Amino acid sequence: MNINDLFKTPKLPMGSNKRRMPDMPTPEMLKKMKMDVDSEPSVDAPSTSARNGASARAATVEDADEDMDQDFAPGGDADYFAEEDEEGRFYGGGLSREQKDILNIFDKDVTEGAVEDLEDMNLPAVRRVLLRFERAEKKNQDQRSKYPDDPTKFIDSEADLDLALKGLIPLAQAPVVAYPELVSSGAVARLIGLLSHENPDIVIDVVEVIHELTDEDVGNGGEGEEEEEGKREEALKVLMEGLLENSILELLVDNLKRLNEAEESDRQGVFHILAIFENFIGFNAELSPLLISKTTIVTWLLTRIQTKEYDDNRGYAAELLSIALQNNRENRLALGRQEGVEIMLKVLSQYRRRDPVDADETEFMENVFDTLCSALGEEENKKLFLDSEGIDLMVLMLKEKKQSRSRSIKVLDHAMSGPAGTACCETFVEALGLKNLFSTFMSKGSKKNKTQNEDISHTLGIVSSLFSNLASDSPARIRLLTKFVENTYEKVDKLLEIRDSAQGRLKEVEEEIETEKKELAAEGEQIEAGMDDLWYLRRLEGGLFTLQTVDYILAWVAMEDDGILSHVQQMMGRRDRSLKDIVKTLQVYRDNVDENPSAKDSDEPTQKEILQHLIDFLDGC
Repeated sequence: MNINDLFKTPKLPMGSNKRRMPDMPTPEMLKKMKMDVDSEPSVDAPSTSARNGASARAATVEDADEDMDQDFAPGGDADYFAEEDEEGRFYGGGLSREQKDILNIFDKDVTEGAVEDLEDMNLPAVRRVLLRFERAEKKNQDQRSKYPDDPTKFIDSEADLDLALKGLIPLAQAPVVAYPELVSSGAVARLIGLLSHENPDIVIDVVEVIHELTDEDVGNGGEGEEEEEGKREEALKVLMEGLLENSILELLVDNLKRLNEAEESDRQGVFHILAIFENFIGFNAELSPLLISKTTIVTWLLTRIQTKEYDDNRGYAAELLSIALQNNRENRLALGRQEGVEIMLKVLSQYRRRDPVDADETEFMENVFDTLCSALGEEENKKLFLDSEGIDLMVLMLKEKKQSRSRSIKVLDHAMSGPAGTACCETFVEALGLKNLFSTFMSKGSKKNKTQNEDISHTLGIVSSLFSNLASDSPARIRLLTKFVENTYEKVDKLLEIRDSAQGRLKEVEEEIETEKKELAAEGEQIEAGMDDLWYLRRLEGGLFTLQTVDYILAWVAMEDDGILSHVQQMMGRRDRSLKDIVKTLQVYRDNVDENPSAKDSDEPTQKEILQHLIDFLDGC
């Protein structure tokens, strides 16, 4: 082989006669042409073969026919036609040699060390992955420091860093081994430092890695032993503590403002950041107030849910708000201070006259409603809700036969409950809410479903709050009582129907509990402390809560109107029941009421005192 002859052969000019691969070549076309991408044609050495085995002489159509079964595919690719289907359509190949070389180099880099074999993810393998990441990070930092104004100088190191970051993702499959090493080696601090990197793509890589590492299912390839589960949780705790020590929450919120969701990659980055917050709160609910108090996440979330067009990140923002406000007073007050109540009312107003377009938007709407209900658990937010005309908006939703109607009943129940809901109760009656509420209460659906049962439950809660909060002999209270008198006590009859249904469900639960008690006694086991409380909660869920609310309302209307009292006695007598049954229910209710400590300092009667007053009246009938 004459090397000199090869190098002195001039290249052909790029003229119009040069053949080019069409965008979508067919097998028939490929059979009629000889690809010349593997080597340049040689005039002096027509029979010389290149190192890769491709022919170096000029190709002809005749040669193509003769060499059909030989190495004629681009790049010497033996699998060039492997993906051809029965109809002759071509899906694979079609790459120049330069393109295939790039892909081969990339595949080689990945397989030669970027990602370790998960089966061999022991401590030495973890350390190799972390060392590769450390070297790539340091090299990129050095190159950027030396050539800050010349990207061509550090672009290669940036690509290496990108690959090294992706190599960290498999560590999530071996948290017990990898996570303590991540923290002790300083890799966590180095990883968090990259959240301030000048290249947003690197930041997005980091966010994706942290999302994978903090997922609740890390290292859970199947059903493991409890001991292994405990080890995984402990390793995840070590990692999260290391992340928190490096101010991860603040840095992630800063990057939410930095990313531009008009770009697909940035939009995915935002999604991963929100998922990280959910991972942290899901692992430890006590981190929720830390996230809200130490960052400006509430402001960002409230701004995000106000965007007009629905997308996944808007829905995720609403879900995260709902999660953060569950059972946390400080977070609820923080939402109120950020004008969150008014913002949510503004967002929900769009569903007054229209339903969500699909299931995803329905979930978004429900999350906003749930967030509002959580916020209304605080007295301060009830005042903000009233000032923002929230009662009026909910009453308007009651009138419309849209999906928002059921959710508006739930919001009203939360807003009007407790002594702090008195002003909301008065405004509700003034806004003509009684007519629409009882219209929903008396409606007969085609079949009872979960939504209808929830509507009834929240409607009973609203009526109960009205009787508790509206002043005696006030116009609003008289209007409420009139509703139970009109149409020959039809609403009282409806209450008795609901009572029968609740009693039936409760009876089944009572039988189950009695069976469990007998089994424990037969086995000689004592009832553990706290079991009575658990059984009481089961009774509440099994119909006792509904029964208590119905009997509370019945006691009120019977006490305030003699006609209703006679009607209740008559209808219960037909069921072999009496007012004594209502008294028993109210006594259980009274004995399990948790009084608000602040209620003792108020001049208003407590819930226990009200219940005792009703019991005394019924006992005297």
